[in-house]
Amino acid sequence: GSTFFVGCMAMMAASAFFFLSLNQFDKKWRTSVLVSGLITFIAAVHYFYMRDYWASFGESPTFFRYVDWVLTVPLMCLEFYLILKVAGAKQSLLWKMVLYSIVMLVTGYFGEVVFTDSAALWGFISGVAYFAIVYEIWLGEASKLAKAAGGNVLAAHKILCWFVLVGWSIYPLGYMMGTTGWYNSMIPTGNIDVVYNIADAINKIGFGLVIYSLAVKSQKD
Repeated sequence: GSTFFVGCMAMMAASAFFFLSLNQFDKKWRTSVLVSGLITFIAAVHYFYMRDYWASFGESPTFFRYVDWVLTVPLMCLEFYLILKVAGAKQSLLWKMVLYSIVMLVTGYFGEVVFTDSAALWGFISGVAYFAIVYEIWLGEASKLAKAAGGNVLAAHKILCWFVLVGWSIYPLGYMMGTTGWYNSMIPTGNIDVVYNIADAINKIGFGLVIYSLAVKSQKD
């Protein structure tokens, strides 16, 4: 219960920070910082409802969580596109990553809520979409554009890549803890809300701080 409350307050504080800092940036970077604020603001609103749902029913607010993710994860993919526009990123890259993220989330929801008897299968499909995003940013078009941009953009891109590879990997772990499949012999079931709440706070706020840092450094160049 405390992680819902802390998560809500942390996301709201981050949103206020990002929104109030917008005026110090030019138009080129203002959009990126604004999106960072929107990500944490959307999460804060959903955490407010998730906290109340959990307190009222004592159940994991899975529906609200997936609604949050289906809005915020594509926005996090948008952040990659926005910082790589300086290297000539095209909208096709954005839509490809957004498509991967939607497939990842929709199939995850199916496995966790709708078709629970075949959770392992839906989790596998979700995992494939996740690794498609990982491939795109580490080895694919996004990686090549980041190397072409160089400097601060490349450094920020690498940090965001680590967030996706390491930080986002917590979500499949939470999925396996909350569903039934062959993996239960290796990963015991447990309170997935604690895992998800901590991961959300680290990933969403951390993502935004990387973008903010990039914008500050670019303003000085």
